[in-house]
Amino acid sequence: MTITFITGANKGLGRETARRLIEQGHTVLLGARDEQAGRAAASSLGARFVRIDVTDDDSVTAAAADVEQHEGRIDVLINNAGVHGPMGDPSTLTAAEVLGVLDVNVVGVVRASTAFLPLLRRSADPVIINVSSSMGSLAATHDPARAESKVIAAPYTSSKAALTMLTTQYAKALPDIRINAADPGYTATDFNGNSGPQTVTEGTDAVVTLATEGPGHGSGRFLDRDGEITWS
Repeated sequence: MTITFITGANKGLGRETARRLIEQGHTVLLGARDEQAGRAAASSLGARFVRIDVTDDDSVTAAAADVEQHEGRIDVLINNAGVHGPMGDPSTLTAAEVLGVLDVNVVGVVRASTAFLPLLRRSADPVIINVSSSMGSLAATHDPARAESKVIAAPYTSSKAALTMLTTQYAKALPDIRINAADPGYTATDFNGNSGPQTVTEGTDAVVTLATEGPGHGSGRFLDRDGEITWS
């Protein structure tokens, strides 16, 4: 039985990832900051709700302790929680706004990964998946043929560039755990006002692939729904 913990899973890509993995036989621990929304989502999917606010050290520690008490291990950690922050002209951007995005999208991943590493190391095939984005790619954001080049979102794009690099650093340092990043692509969710051309199911393809591929696959990779991509 594969036990999977997903942060930010009460809606959007996180919720759809939970639904698909439950269909494939995973025991899913649905992490969310909003207790009411998290419990409702978990109940409707057949997951177990665990409250977690990735910006709060005590909350993350308590979530790991909860899992320690109930399941005793996890096999897959999906760091999905994310925020986009201010969009457009950065002329009035404040340090607090940037720090707020980084605190969720990058530091939150560090908090969750550190807290859950002891539980992951009890797995025969431990996996960490960081939900990143080609919005953090220099190549993609400079390619006029790609949607990423049309968006100005300084805090978000910077955070995803950092998250992808964080993934490669963790993969090098922790060879006993398979650690990869996933790019959902431009998907219709509340995150972007449902403007993306992909369905939420299509947007979870890369994450589901990484969560279900099994032992023997590489670490430090960056995948989208079409396969491995080069990040630059």
